[in-house]
Amino acid sequence: MSSSLGKIDKTRIPRHVAIIMDGNGRWAMQQGMARAFGHQSAIGAVRAATEAASELGIQYLTLYTFSTENWSRPEDEIKALMELFAVTIEKETPDLHKNNVRLMSIGDHDRLPVDAQRRLKKSIETTAENTGLTLVLALSYSARWEIINAVKLFCQDVQSGKSKPEDMNDELFAQYLTTRGIPDPDLLIRTSGEMRISNFLLWQLAYSELYFTNTLWPDFDKEQFFEAICDYQSRERRFGKTGQQLKID
Repeated sequence: MSSSLGKIDKTRIPRHVAIIMDGNGRWAMQQGMARAFGHQSAIGAVRAATEAASELGIQYLTLYTFSTENWSRPEDEIKALMELFAVTIEKETPDLHKNNVRLMSIGDHDRLPVDAQRRLKKSIETTAENTGLTLVLALSYSARWEIINAVKLFCQDVQSGKSKPEDMNDELFAQYLTTRGIPDPDLLIRTSGEMRISNFLLWQLAYSELYFTNTLWPDFDKEQFFEAICDYQSRERRFGKTGQQLKID
């Protein structure tokens, strides 16, 4: 048994964990390999995080898979990433389905290659009825894009008479986001030592606990995931209240 797993309080498991998977390129360079090798090696870390989340009974795991900013990377790297994604999603779907994992995806999917869109859609449909962990892939995703898109959708409803400007509040706005129906993350993990949000779930992370590790993503294993959960459980989540108020509540 993992040493950290034994320390986890199973009664205080976060509902939703989000991860910024960072450091694939640097990891590959440390091995004297091309960046594409880092992306290929990252698949093992994705599998480990998914298995760890399932073991703990976490309901949602969101992975920042490809940002809209990533489209500005060298063309050959983007092509390799998209081909790797298309092949991997098809290869991993049987195991996801067998382990009762439901797959979802958020982002501007119109920018994805047709083959990647097709395989992603098939995997989502195959796992749609599963009732275990929901694995959410943020693909061609940007929080600013998502927020602007939500504003546009609300404006369309105002113009059509379905809504009025004064109807807008936090709960209604959340219904226009790509994450509607998904609880906000309780915990955000970022690997590779970088300490920033990088345009990821800006609205949803308002009260999330943040956990940063120097570990590069391909080296992030189950034990590291469990360590992040232990750290999360050591914190007091006040949501604007005082510690004394929480004790009274």
